[in-house]
Amino acid sequence: MEPAITIAGYWLLFAGTHIGLASSPIRGRLVQRLGEFGFAGFFSVVAAVAFALLVHGYAALRFEGGPGLGLAAVSGARELLLVLSGAAMLLMLGSFAHYAASPYAMPARRHDGEPRGMERVSRHAFFAAIALFGTAHALLATRLVGTVFFGILAAFTMLGTWHQDRKLLALRGAPYARFVAVTSTIPFAAIVAGRQRLVLRELPWLHLAGGLGVAVGLRMVHGAILSAGGAWVVAVTVGGAALLTLEAWWRARHATRRGGPSTVGTEPHRI
Repeated sequence: MEPAITIAGYWLLFAGTHIGLASSPIRGRLVQRLGEFGFAGFFSVVAAVAFALLVHGYAALRFEGGPGLGLAAVSGARELLLVLSGAAMLLMLGSFAHYAASPYAMPARRHDGEPRGMERVSRHAFFAAIALFGTAHALLATRLVGTVFFGILAAFTMLGTWHQDRKLLALRGAPYARFVAVTSTIPFAAIVAGRQRLVLRELPWLHLAGGLGVAVGLRMVHGAILSAGGAWVVAVTVGGAALLTLEAWWRARHATRRGGPSTVGTEPHRI
């Protein structure tokens, strides 16, 4: 079987379980039985298993099958796409700086609809980073299996941003609608359109520097990233998601002790 079809099948498994468990009827029943954080734990375990299968499958098949778009062989395009991949790492690390105070954090916090820091650049900096990274690598891929793997990654992530916006508009109402109106998912689009401004003093410069370091480091070990069947990618991604969930649980626990709100808002960044 063409490796690209196999990878598309793994993506279907990951996306199907992701979307299925997050659908209102199934999620509602599971939350009733497990509680909000119990559901988050169960969701994370299922997602981690499906993600591990997906990455392991791609690691095993990445050099097989038909040719991809192969812009890695085109001078100029290659360098531009590598720069965009590096920029994705800055966006990703930058998105972590004020995550706890963002509209997406667990437990839910009041948000006045006023963007701050990286939210001025992109209201979904984390997702935008993954979409940018996936698009760049889909174009660079020398094999069709790579184009499919990274292309679906970008498409799935962009669908996730749309879904999260719709969900938060229903949950948060006017404050989140104001937030959406003056921001953009595409980095800098709202600034270029004049709906937003860049405030340099609000930017998380330490996190951005860390993102630059990660980009350089990943480039240096690029050939070994998917060694051991993609175990390093799975460990870092799943471990990072687990840390976010644990941090959210810890903050919710302390909020309850202080008599503050303890309800969980939207799910954390998905893997």
